[in-house]
Formats: sequence, C-alpha cells, structure tokens
Amino acid sequence: DDSGDHDHARQALEAGEIAPLKTVLEKVGSEMPGQVLEVELERKRGRWVYEIKLLRPGGSLVKLLVDAGDGTIISRRERDDKRSH
Repeated sequence: DDSGDHDHARQALEAGEIAPLKTVLEKVGSEMPGQVLEVELERKRGRWVYEIKLLRPGGSLVKLLVDAGDGTIISRRERDDKRSH
C-alpha cells in the first residue's frame, strides 16, 4: 500500500519542504532531456530527494538523484542499455 508514501509526499509539499514534481521535472528536463520512466520520492540523510529514471535520446538509461526542494541534480548514474544479444 503506497497511500502512506503519498500522504508523506503531500504533507512535505504542503509544508513547503519539496517543490511540485512538475516543477522539478521541468528543471531536470531542461538540463537533461529524456523520457521519464519512473519517479520515487525518498527521504535520504534528512532531506527529500526525487529518484528519477530517464531514457535518454540514443537509448542510455540515467538514474538521477534530485533535491526535491529546489530541483538541483545531486548525482547521476548513466548506463548504456544497448547490448548485443
């Protein structure tokens, strides 16, 4: 049941601890275009972060950690999923 997670996210948004997801995705998209595959909101080391998985043009998969308060990209891991079978 994810309802507890949604409640925490809503409370954090209402308290001004996090920016709206749409705002964060727009900022991230301007710096790193791609198709958003998955987004998770987590509390790490006392701050809210969005974990965003993107499919980049060209086929690489990127996992971003983004500060949920201001949309700053904290870290990025890129993996090329084009493998020979």
